[in-house]
Amino acid sequence: MKKYYLFITVFFSGMTALAVEMSASRLIGNVYGSSNLVWASVIGLILIYLSVGYWAGGKLADKYPNFHFFYRLLMWASLAIALVPMASRPILRLTANAFDRYQVAILVGSFVTILILFIVPVILLGMVSPFALKLTLRDKDEVGKTAGLLSAISTLGSFIGTFLPVLILVPLIGTYRTFLFFSSLLMAISTIGLFIYVGFKQWLRFSWMPVLLVILWIFGVRGADKATENLVYETESSYNYIQVIESDGFRYLRLNDGQGMHSVYHPTQLNYYGPWSQVLAAPYFNAYPHSPESVKRIAIVGLAAGTTARQANAVYDNIEIDGYEIDPKIVEVGEQYFEMGQPNLNIFVQDGRWGLAHSPHSYDIISVDAYRPPYIPWHMTTIEFFEIVHQHLTDDGVMVINIGRSPLDRTLVNDLGTTVEQVFASTFIMDIPESFNTMLFATKQPGSWDNFIQNYAILAETSTPSLLIDAMTMTYVNKMQPIEYTQVYTDDRAPIEWLTNKIVVDFVLSGGVKELQ
Repeated sequence: MKKYYLFITVFFSGMTALAVEMSASRLIGNVYGSSNLVWASVIGLILIYLSVGYWAGGKLADKYPNFHFFYRLLMWASLAIALVPMASRPILRLTANAFDRYQVAILVGSFVTILILFIVPVILLGMVSPFALKLTLRDKDEVGKTAGLLSAISTLGSFIGTFLPVLILVPLIGTYRTFLFFSSLLMAISTIGLFIYVGFKQWLRFSWMPVLLVILWIFGVRGADKATENLVYETESSYNYIQVIESDGFRYLRLNDGQGMHSVYHPTQLNYYGPWSQVLAAPYFNAYPHSPESVKRIAIVGLAAGTTARQANAVYDNIEIDGYEIDPKIVEVGEQYFEMGQPNLNIFVQDGRWGLAHSPHSYDIISVDAYRPPYIPWHMTTIEFFEIVHQHLTDDGVMVINIGRSPLDRTLVNDLGTTVEQVFASTFIMDIPESFNTMLFATKQPGSWDNFIQNYAILAETSTPSLLIDAMTMTYVNKMQPIEYTQVYTDDRAPIEWLTNKIVVDFVLSGGVKELQ
């Protein structure tokens, strides 16, 4: 029993180590987001901490080769895991405010501080494998066999620890309680180990630790993760940290770091002068006269909470809308807080590229709203993806994509435009005023701004909904020069991460937000 319980300890220690790493990204993701820069920082530093733990664990195992010392380390590791989110709370609140004011020094300092909080628990967890090897090894001729077995057991635990917090615990109980869950699990394993290998009396010296954990479970659960004004609702999903904000009668959907409004709702107002309504203007680059009655079905890739869908319903009669949204929790939020329950809205909770590729329908408009740095799915930036879009458009169908960009760098707009033009007959771009959004329209048939103006003139003289007229006016007034030809993205080579990382870093270092305030 004693031998096998040590294997159990190694399994759950490996699980906890990876669970802490995955939960660390979620802990800071609601402020810093989940870009590959953030992930690289988290993974890199966690690996450094584990390396220190492996080295220190080997030295301590040679000096104190006993179960008492081993399980004491795990008791302290479990407590340190529980304290990480508690200690991080004031720092994250400070950071959230710094994001709103764009105080770069505080942002960098807070990020480093948060990652430093993981030094103690991760180093202690890194000590487990060399310590377990020392305690298990009885025959020097079986060093390789024993080390391989322990590594396999630990890795199997790590595999489960990779998926358990992301797929089950964080969406179910939240990030804070996820840390407490793994802390409690490891403390239970350590307590049983002390009972088996050392004795009850030795455990009594650490009995205050489980008591403290119980107190944290009962009284230590946080309220809002951010000190956000006018917060109506917040939750976490497998994909996002989600907030609903309400101000002056408007509701806004914010995700992750909160540096963008993904959906807007007002009970009596439909025009929000943002990128959503520009989708409605897409068909009118076609040859005139092009009437609203010709728009029968549209697809929205990146449905969010359904702002574009509500606006399309107000403009186009008897329209069918297929909305693709990968995050089921966002769909729930849209239905609860944004009135996203229209009977003609068909919601598909799946990846947009996969869903569109397997759709049996052809569309008059396909809206792709998935290009905000640094969260850009590379597989929706390639020539192969745009070929899928092209195939699912009607003969005079139009694609419109919302591209988040830096005010200092239009490379992303140019790269995507260059790729799109390999597939579509013509492209047109306009910038949303007072924002970092560029709308790119791509027509299946040759189109022109002259067509657009002629269609506008006809529609303005009829009983066309004002929402469409306003959208067309904004489109034309803010039209931009054609793209500069740069590079084409393919499924084999789409260096979107290089580009978005450069945009974000350059933007931060330049203090670009202040220029717009």
